[in-house]
Amino acid sequence: MQVENVPGILVENTFIESKFLAREVKVDFYLPRNVADPSQMSLLLINDGQDMEKMGFESILEELFTGDDAIAPVLCVAIHCSTDRKMEYGVAGMPDYKGRGAKANLYTSFIFEELLPFVRKQYAVPSFKEKSFAGFSLGGLMALDIVWNHPGQFSKVGVFSGSLWWRNIDQDDEEYDDDKHRIIHQQIRNGQYAPWLKFFFQCGNMDELKDRNQNGIIDSIDDTLDLIKELVAKGYSEENEIKYLELKDGHHDVFTWGRAMPDFLRWGWGK
Repeated sequence: MQVENVPGILVENTFIESKFLAREVKVDFYLPRNVADPSQMSLLLINDGQDMEKMGFESILEELFTGDDAIAPVLCVAIHCSTDRKMEYGVAGMPDYKGRGAKANLYTSFIFEELLPFVRKQYAVPSFKEKSFAGFSLGGLMALDIVWNHPGQFSKVGVFSGSLWWRNIDQDDEEYDDDKHRIIHQQIRNGQYAPWLKFFFQCGNMDELKDRNQNGIIDSIDDTLDLIKELVAKGYSEENEIKYLELKDGHHDVFTWGRAMPDFLRWGWGK
């Protein structure tokens, strides 16, 4: 395991051999220093961990851990994707119309049966105060799928420019219907209400140009707002349990997600 010294943070990098994914998974750990009581530390898993360096995640955390409005201690675990990203990320057991996401169930097994046991053993924390998951684009969809379908394990999810369009029929198919064929929307609609869950969504007005229903709103925003409607219909409060951040000049890129990251961390762990 490699270790980097950053003021306020201990950064460690390692590889975990996964039997489920049949590969080594690179994982970066961002551990807050001087945690008096490890049982009061939260855990945040992050998909697409390879983007954290480009985002300047260390600097973001350093400021939030040591500033005047410091957030509560949270161990951030950034999981690097593989070249098979479009197969490992998605909705477990429900590939899209092109068969993408076929390994999402294996990625889910990696999280629960390999990664989490490693984290608990490595840092001698048998139980965290709470666990959360975040991700970007397709990684955001994967984070939401895992949290929604395992509510007993998590309390929050962060979805940045999420691929919430994930559908089982091509949108050009004459039978395509937003209400019937967007997979994660159906998951929410048919799922069970877990009152402790909280949701953070971020979109950028320049995430994309597509507007399949020609309503003047890009698809990524439409898909996100429609998902929020499903959550509200399920019983979640927009005021207390759902946070939506729309950046007017935001793009579908790491720079934009880095701008939104402090808002997400303060929302989730601000004191």
